[in-house]
Amino acid sequence: MSNLYYSYSDYLKKKYNEKVYKLPISLPVTCPNRKKGKRGCVFCAGAGAGFEAGNAGNSVAEQLIKTRNIIESKYHAHKFIGYFQNYTNTYLPLADFMSYITEAASMKDIVEIAVSTRPDCIRDDYLEVLCDAAKNYSVEITVELGLQTANYHTLARMERGHGLAEFIDAAMRIQRFGFDICAHVILNLPGDTLADSIETAKILSALKIPVVKIHSLYIAKNSLLCDWYKDGKIAVCSKEEYLERLIHFLEYLSPEIAVERLFSRIPEEESIFSNWGVSWWKLKDEFEDRMTDRESFQGKKFYYLNGSALEGL
Repeated sequence: MSNLYYSYSDYLKKKYNEKVYKLPISLPVTCPNRKKGKRGCVFCAGAGAGFEAGNAGNSVAEQLIKTRNIIESKYHAHKFIGYFQNYTNTYLPLADFMSYITEAASMKDIVEIAVSTRPDCIRDDYLEVLCDAAKNYSVEITVELGLQTANYHTLARMERGHGLAEFIDAAMRIQRFGFDICAHVILNLPGDTLADSIETAKILSALKIPVVKIHSLYIAKNSLLCDWYKDGKIAVCSKEEYLERLIHFLEYLSPEIAVERLFSRIPEEESIFSNWGVSWWKLKDEFEDRMTDRESFQGKKFYYLNGSALEGL
């Protein structure tokens, strides 16, 4: 385990005793936030967020077999996560959702099903489908939820279509079924501040979310945010400001929460702004060097729960 933060790769090794790889799956789905003539969240392009995903025109089995063969050959992997990645994967008729989940869970060497969705698309009957898959095929379940920020004012400006309460409700429902949760956050949305990054870390820690995937804001082509950026209506914070927010976020984050990602990744041709023109791995090296120089580490300031004001009485 890194002495700076609890990495997702260490989390998976602890969980499965070996290296595990995600195999992305695309379904012919959309998002409730793109219905009724809406373009979706302002940062979302027509392709959604699944730039690494497969062809939704192929069956779940075909997508998994194709990607698994590549990963097996390259990394000699033996265990895989079937990752329903793009758009809102519970925004389906229940019978269709059940069919897709069953197809993935029954595949060879799939040890976990991960379902990416929205907080306002979590309901008990869909969670029961996942529960049945876990029991029938001996797979673990993770639900990936896009929170983005704890600032519900920013969520409204970004036209997310949900607030903080929906995320809390979804998280508590999922936890009652015993599933893991991976929360997605963006630490530099327009209008957010360092204080919002800290509060987001606190909310995730208080809810005991097991995994967080951290994104730096990119501006995808063909998104409303792209229009705003071109028109000068919004600005992206500096690289230094983002690194500062990221350090504080991790310092306030529970050390038991695994960190899957620190920076966004998007094909260059799909965006007009991403990571200040610096590769994500160089940003990662710079960030870790900065943490080391400051003697910073995940959980350094995780002392605000459990009646902290009573300390010293």
